[in-house]
Amino acid sequence: MNTVSYDIELADWRTKALKLESEVGKIIVGQTKAIRLMTTAIFARGHVLLEGGVGVGKTTLLQSITRGMGGAYERIEGTVDLMPNDLIYHTYLNSEGRPQIDEGPLLRAGENLSVFFFNEINRARPQVHALMLRVMAERHLQAFKKDYRLPHMVVFADRNQVEKNETFEIPSAARDRFMMEIPIEIPESREHRKSLIFDTKFQHAEVLTQQVEDHILQFDQLNSFSDTIQRHVRSSPVLEEYALDLWEATQEPARFGIKLDGVEVSRLVQAGASPRGMGMLMKASRVNAWLNGRDSLLPEDIHAVFHEIIAHRLVFNPMYDSKRTALARELTAQIINTVVVPGKH
Repeated sequence: MNTVSYDIELADWRTKALKLESEVGKIIVGQTKAIRLMTTAIFARGHVLLEGGVGVGKTTLLQSITRGMGGAYERIEGTVDLMPNDLIYHTYLNSEGRPQIDEGPLLRAGENLSVFFFNEINRARPQVHALMLRVMAERHLQAFKKDYRLPHMVVFADRNQVEKNETFEIPSAARDRFMMEIPIEIPESREHRKSLIFDTKFQHAEVLTQQVEDHILQFDQLNSFSDTIQRHVRSSPVLEEYALDLWEATQEPARFGIKLDGVEVSRLVQAGASPRGMGMLMKASRVNAWLNGRDSLLPEDIHAVFHEIIAHRLVFNPMYDSKRTALARELTAQIINTVVVPGKH
């Protein structure tokens, strides 16, 4: 591909990405940052944990994004009695009263599966998590004596963070498989809140999602185009040194002079970001640069995704674990504010 057609491809995909954000933003109010982060994850081909309460519009948001991407949308509900096989097949009595087996939600759409939503993943048992994480990593599954490929699937999962009974927390090694944890919060704007409860269009989610233009993106071309973005956006030696300093600050924050009120920072972190996590950070940062029309990385590209990629990976001393969500947010903010870009004073 020559330079001109290469630039045209990058610009054309960027126009489509921004159109997708605009279309989704018309029906999902007050979630501009979340939509941008989800767009970033899609183009970085990373799986996502969603953080947020009940009824904040996560399902509508995902269905809207899937409509704009193209491909199939599937979901499953996490329950204490969910078994791994429930993701693969389900059995029922047909019209003749005979037992029948059909492909389950992971396999139903085959290679057309674009978005898979695992609602309340922490209600499911660890053996279900294990299967899901393996499929996320390998994007294929053997069942019914054949191999099912899921090359275009991106998994979104949310956790019930209120109720503790009959929940199974996702261990740190499993959380590390998710590129980001993105908060979906109730909008702060009073006008947005008023719209959500008084504008009748928000009462019919299915009708709402149909207003999003379909197939803005070619979902089955995202893998190859993601590689194009990674080749296109360059980093500098200075920025690479900065990224390494940020990584070390997640492991030894006290060494960088980071302070948190009421916390003995030297005892806070048991494990910082993993090499996989830092690789995902740089991958998403390059996508952020491309979405902003640049072909070189800046510190602000890392800052734009730092908390969402790093916070859920941090393992804290058990004495601080009860406040991990707030402390992780505070720590990532302090790392960004404290660690200096090499060569800048």
